[in-house]
Amino acid sequence: MVFLHSLPELSDAETRSISAENPTGEKGGGAMEAPDDKSPASRLGKGWKVRPCITLPKGETVKLADIRGSGFIRHIWLTVDPKAYRNCVLRFYWDGEEKPSVEVPLGDFFANCHGLRYNVNSIPIAVNPSGGFNCYFPMPFRRSAVITVENQWMEDIGGFYYQITYSLEEVGGKMAYFHAQWRRSMTTRDNPQHTILDGVRGSGHYVGTVLAWTQMSNGWWGEGEIKFFIDGDTEYPTICGTGTEDYFGGAWCFGGETFSTAFLGYPLYRREPGEVPRHALYRWHILDPVRFRSDLKVTIQALGWYPDRKFQPLTDDIASVAYWYQTEPHAPFPRLPPVEERWSR
Repeated sequence: MVFLHSLPELSDAETRSISAENPTGEKGGGAMEAPDDKSPASRLGKGWKVRPCITLPKGETVKLADIRGSGFIRHIWLTVDPKAYRNCVLRFYWDGEEKPSVEVPLGDFFANCHGLRYNVNSIPIAVNPSGGFNCYFPMPFRRSAVITVENQWMEDIGGFYYQITYSLEEVGGKMAYFHAQWRRSMTTRDNPQHTILDGVRGSGHYVGTVLAWTQMSNGWWGEGEIKFFIDGDTEYPTICGTGTEDYFGGAWCFGGETFSTAFLGYPLYRREPGEVPRHALYRWHILDPVRFRSDLKVTIQALGWYPDRKFQPLTDDIASVAYWYQTEPHAPFPRLPPVEERWSR
């Protein structure tokens, strides 16, 4: 792999890291909080584990990172109670932009959908026991990077742990900006299609899809095709898949099994008593990015089978995260649904 080949190469980059113990990421700025009498570190004093996490106040937006200069976000780790997964929203802003380039419910960004916790074993996103969220997508910025989290839950959410590691260095002219967008829709028999991404303007490449699929009927649900409409495509796409399980790297209805691999996975199939079936899937276009020069649209169909072996258009509840890099400025995102429209139970 290229990233292993380059490990011995020296660089002038400076590594910094933001956490509750060093909120600004400044050099020599960590572990400076002084413990009070109630702190577990009260007998140890300053310089120990005094402020490892923060509380997200209800109805407020907390700025996790405010970085000035040029560089790359290299790694994001965080963990929090699952009630934050759909009730909190992550937003990333590059180079002083007013509208975010990333706007996604917290859990879905890390491929934990439906407000549920489960493990994901992939290269750019890893979720490890129990609920350790990791993101390794490199995110360049030339003047500034701001990362926020908004708590839209009805109560404060405590125990929010986070670490954002970045490098301060020159960013080359051909480096594009990281984007991620969440959408949700209910397909219908008349229009059994979910739009994953639309309205993208500029040049770039598409690098990933996460789907949260809720079945509203029995039987197989993944016969629909994914379609990429690239650079002026209208009625017919340039890239057309052969089935939902095929796009996510499986075959033949996944054989009833879940899996999680480096670039694609089906880590969740849940059908508890009294619940409708729920699925979660991811596909990373790391070695096969979808390039576009002017515009991009991505859709997926919801199809099953009728008893006579004809395709059945399905009415299913589908939410998605699209991940891509592009030049700025980006087109406005659609309105993020309010919190009650993001709940899945």
